[in-house]
Amino acid sequence: MTRSLVIGAGLGGIAAALRLRAKGDEVEVLERLPAAGGRAQVFEKNGFKHDAGPTVITAPFLFDELFSLFGEKRQDYLEFKPLDLWYRFYFDSTGDTFDYTASIEKTKEEISRFNREDTEGYDRLINTSEKIFNIGFSELADKPFTKFSSMLKQIPSLLKLKSYLSVSQLVNSHIKHPQIRQAFSIHPLLVGGNPFDTTSIYALIHYLERKWGVFFCMGGTGKLIEELESLMIRQNISIRFNTDVEQILVENGRSTGVVTSSGEIISSNRIVCNADTPAVYDELLSAQPKRRKKAIPEKFTRYSMGLYVLFFGTNTKYKKVAHHTIWMGKRYRELLSDIFNAKILTDDFSLYLHRPTATDPSFAPDGCDSFYVLCPVPNLQGNVNWDVQGPALQERIINALNRTIMPNLKKNNVNPFDDPREFKTNYRAKHGAGFSIANFLHNQPGLDIIIKTPHINNFSFTGAGTHPGAGMPGVLCSAKVVENLIAEEQVKQSK
Repeated sequence: MTRSLVIGAGLGGIAAALRLRAKGDEVEVLERLPAAGGRAQVFEKNGFKHDAGPTVITAPFLFDELFSLFGEKRQDYLEFKPLDLWYRFYFDSTGDTFDYTASIEKTKEEISRFNREDTEGYDRLINTSEKIFNIGFSELADKPFTKFSSMLKQIPSLLKLKSYLSVSQLVNSHIKHPQIRQAFSIHPLLVGGNPFDTTSIYALIHYLERKWGVFFCMGGTGKLIEELESLMIRQNISIRFNTDVEQILVENGRSTGVVTSSGEIISSNRIVCNADTPAVYDELLSAQPKRRKKAIPEKFTRYSMGLYVLFFGTNTKYKKVAHHTIWMGKRYRELLSDIFNAKILTDDFSLYLHRPTATDPSFAPDGCDSFYVLCPVPNLQGNVNWDVQGPALQERIINALNRTIMPNLKKNNVNPFDDPREFKTNYRAKHGAGFSIANFLHNQPGLDIIIKTPHINNFSFTGAGTHPGAGMPGVLCSAKVVENLIAEEQVKQSK
C-alpha cells in the first residue's frame, strides 16, 4: 500500500487526503496548528462565534464529491443554505446601495436604478462569463499542467477568450455606470487579486455563481471543517495536530519523508503539500539546490494583498445589514494601487462585512449579532508598523460603519482584531499574503506555480498558491488536479 503524507489540513489538504484515501493509499495528515481548517479557523468570545476563513460557497458539488467518494451524502451531515441576496454593495461616495441577488430579474431592476442600458450589458457580461467558464473552469480547472509546454497548448483558447484583458477591462466593455463597474469587477479581490491586473479568466465567477448559486454552510465554515475531519476519521486517515514540518526529505529526485520540529523523521512514498507554496520553497525545500525551479521566477512573482480582519459582536441586532456586504470606499482604482503596487496603508479603505447571524442565529446570543470585517491592506512587503496602525485602522473601520450602515456601533461592539502578521506566523504565508500568490495578467491560471515541482517526482502542491488559484472552488479543484496528476503518472509507469 502506498503511504502518502499530506502537509497541512487546510481545505486543499483535506480534499487531497480524502482523494488519496479513496484511491487506496494509507494517508497521514500533518498539521502545525491545533485544529484543522488552515485559514478556516473558528474563534469564540463572550458567546459570539466567528468564522475566520472563507464564508461563501459557490460550487457545492465539489464538497458533495468528497463524501460521494465513500458512498456518503454531504446532505446527511451539512446543510448548504442558498442565499437570495448574494451581496449588498454600499457606496460611501453617494450612500447608494446595490443588491446583487439570485434573481436575474431583481438584479436587472437594481442595475436599472443606476443605468438602464447596463441591464443589456449585464446580459452580455453573463454571456461572456459563460464562454470563459466553459473553458477556464470546465476544461482547465482540474487539469494538471506539469510543464510550461502543457500550458502553452491552451494559449489559443485563452487568447480567443481575451484572457489578456483584466477583469476590470472586460467588465467595463459591457457595463458603463462606474458603481456597477465596481460591483461586477470586485470578485478577484475576494480571492486576493487586483481587478485591474487580474486576468479576465476570473470573470468566470459571474457565471459560476449563476450556475450553482451562492450558499452558506449552516454552522459556518467551522462546521464544514468539523464534518470533513469526521469523514477523514471514518476513513481511517490519521491526523496529527501541533506537528510542524521543518524539512522535506528528497533522495535521488524523490521525496522520502519529512523532518518535524521535534526532530522526528516520518517516511512516505508520496507527499502532497498544502502549506503556502512560496514558503515551502524557501523553508521546507531550502536544502534543495533546484528548489527555485518555478514556472515564474521569484523576482516576477506577485503576492496577494494582506488582510486586516476584525471580529466583533453586538448587543443588538442590525437587521438591515445583509449577510454579505461589500462596503466600497470613495476611491477604487487608486486605493487598490496603493495596496498592491505602492504597498502603503492609507486612511481610506473598502471592506467586506460578514453577518452570519442574518442566516444562522447560532453565531450569537439571543438578540445579538456576530460580525467579521475583512479589510484589504498591503502585505508585509510594505513597511507598515502594525503595532501602531492596527488599532488606528480598527478605530477608523468602526467609525465608518457607525457613520453609515451600523448606527451606534461604537457603544455596542466587542472587538478582538487581527493583522497581516498573523498570516505569516500562524499560516506560514510568505509576506503575510492573505491568498498566497496573486493572480494577475502574467500569472495566468496554471502559470503561477506549477502544481508539481519538476525535480521531485512524487511531490505535489495543493491549495491557494497553485493551479487553479485561491478561493474554495479553486482550492478544492487543486486537489482534483493532484488526483489526476497521480493517475497520469501511474499510467506512464505501467507502460
